[in-house]
Amino acid sequence: MSITLPGPTLGVVGGGQLARMLAEAAAPLGVDLVVLDPTPDCPAAPVVSDQIVADFDDAAAVDELARRVDAVTFEIELADPDVLAAAGDDHGVPVHPAPGTLETIQDKLVQKEALADAGIPVPEFVAVATAEGLERVVEEFGGVMLKAREGGYDGRGNVPVEAPADAADALAEIGGAAMAEEFLDFEREIAVMGLKGADGETRTYPVTETVHREEILRESVAPARASDEIVDEAQSVARDVLDVLDGRGVFGIELFETREGDVLVNEIAPRPHNSGHWTIEGARTSQFENHVRAVLGWPLGPADLVAPAVTANVLGDVDETEPATLRNVETVLGAPDADLHWYGKDDVYPLRKMGHLTATDADADPDAVSLDERAALLDRARELRDGLTFRDE
Repeated sequence: MSITLPGPTLGVVGGGQLARMLAEAAAPLGVDLVVLDPTPDCPAAPVVSDQIVADFDDAAAVDELARRVDAVTFEIELADPDVLAAAGDDHGVPVHPAPGTLETIQDKLVQKEALADAGIPVPEFVAVATAEGLERVVEEFGGVMLKAREGGYDGRGNVPVEAPADAADALAEIGGAAMAEEFLDFEREIAVMGLKGADGETRTYPVTETVHREEILRESVAPARASDEIVDEAQSVARDVLDVLDGRGVFGIELFETREGDVLVNEIAPRPHNSGHWTIEGARTSQFENHVRAVLGWPLGPADLVAPAVTANVLGDVDETEPATLRNVETVLGAPDADLHWYGKDDVYPLRKMGHLTATDADADPDAVSLDERAALLDRARELRDGLTFRDE
């Protein structure tokens, strides 16, 4: 392949913060983005070449997107695989990751079945359709996490069920097809950002520890505070997952480290993921730049750690929806060890992801970061994040 600049144009279904950061990473490569999103002036709009305002599954709009670009990807699982495949075929435009992979991942039950069939370790799971069936599963597993098979994210679509008497209410809250998964006594949640490039090339970023509260990711610590054995196993499992998936791009692979020392796959995202935002400052090549490279069939960049990093999400701390004004920003801008990323959302509501900051430790040895250094960096990121507020106090 001979690459020349200015480069190609990449089409993205979805215009949220992930598309915004994709555009920021693509610009230095000479790559322009056109996004499709139903929200006028979506978060990505200020940094892309153009926006098509339409629903994610609007066949005519996706066809227009494919007609105008050299390759198509997506930053949200609400894209329609059949529509993507048809538009790509009609215009001879590659679509990555493969629409078939998106179709598999969209349904959590189908995703888990595909992983289990490939011999990849996952928690015990079962499809449930009735309250009576869920009651039996709760009794058998001693409690479950009930998950919507489609559409859930950031804690939405997940309902813990600890007693059979709660089954009917839990199913009603899910409001559709559901999957029950055993409760795990896990040591920590971890993640690996995996890459699939042209000609079967694969790479993985360092294992990241992800800290959740109320089912929402709050902080990511890279490298993870896990043993060498767990890190090696997580990398091995992530590579096995990549073998199951078709198409090029970044895949966010979320994992559990159990107290027994096992590594199990939780969920997969066929796109850049919140768990990998630290790579912008902490890795040689960010997940966003590597996604652009992979989708276009360009050589992948190194995924090595250049500095230990902790990302802290900036969430809405308001009681109800209101116009977004983030205050005390100078505390982060004045910190020599931190970088702030604003997602450009007009309105803030409780726990909405509005941005993130990443604290790095340039003095630490990336190959020998102590647990104390990682803990101190986590405390630093939290301190900076907790000083930000949307409240007018």
